[in-house]
Amino acid sequence: MTRDSRFLKFSAILGFIFLYAPIISLIVYSFNKSKLVTVWGGWSIKWYVELFNNQQIIDAAMVSLKVAFITATLSVILGVLAGYVLSRMGRFPGKMVVSGWITAPLIMPEVITGLSLLLLFVSMEKLLGWPSGRGITTVIIAHTTFCMAYVAVIVQSRLAQLDDSLEEAAMDLGAKPHSLFFLVTLPIISPAIISGWLLAFTLSLDDLVIASFVSGPGNSTLPMVIFSKIRFGVSPEVNALATIMILIVAIGVIAAMWQMRKKENVL
Repeated sequence: MTRDSRFLKFSAILGFIFLYAPIISLIVYSFNKSKLVTVWGGWSIKWYVELFNNQQIIDAAMVSLKVAFITATLSVILGVLAGYVLSRMGRFPGKMVVSGWITAPLIMPEVITGLSLLLLFVSMEKLLGWPSGRGITTVIIAHTTFCMAYVAVIVQSRLAQLDDSLEEAAMDLGAKPHSLFFLVTLPIISPAIISGWLLAFTLSLDDLVIASFVSGPGNSTLPMVIFSKIRFGVSPEVNALATIMILIVAIGVIAAMWQMRKKENVL
């Protein structure tokens, strides 16, 4: 083994330890019997039992999952359309402006985004009577606003790498524009769409700042509930909850990677 390969191996191991040691520590301490999260008291699953008996956390988790699922789906629909237009429409008047509008949420501080959306919803309620108050609807709209930007960038970059000869061959064989999009383009970029959906789902599920601005009483998301709890000290229930979320995300990522690899092998 050469010196360079040993250095690269050591760097990779060090990087993985840096990334995953805190997560492993959290998972281990979720089985801690002690009430003190920093003191080991033996193995136990009591905090998982306490977690599933905590109705506040269960309700918040259901709200977050519902919001994240709807947000990811809407973000994929709007993001795919935006990415396709920017990639396939060529030059048109105002393209730079449209591109800037789409990518602006990527660089905008979340505090500014949340405050501006709150003011927008208040103004719309006064003028139109909708949305009535702040709740799940306003959170979904707010999350879709910035999540679709990530999907659009992913889809646009994938379309930029797409071999145009495939679409040209389909058109030469008589494919109509809508058939070309649904039967040729979409299947090819499906790995990017799946990646965009997962990213949007994760961003929505993880968001705290924007949701704090646009949500109302009785519609708190899971990050909001967790943040309110840790302000008075970390509860072992939070470790159990985080472990379950890590497991769900890991299963989703593995399934997505398997699906994308399957698509690539077919193509």
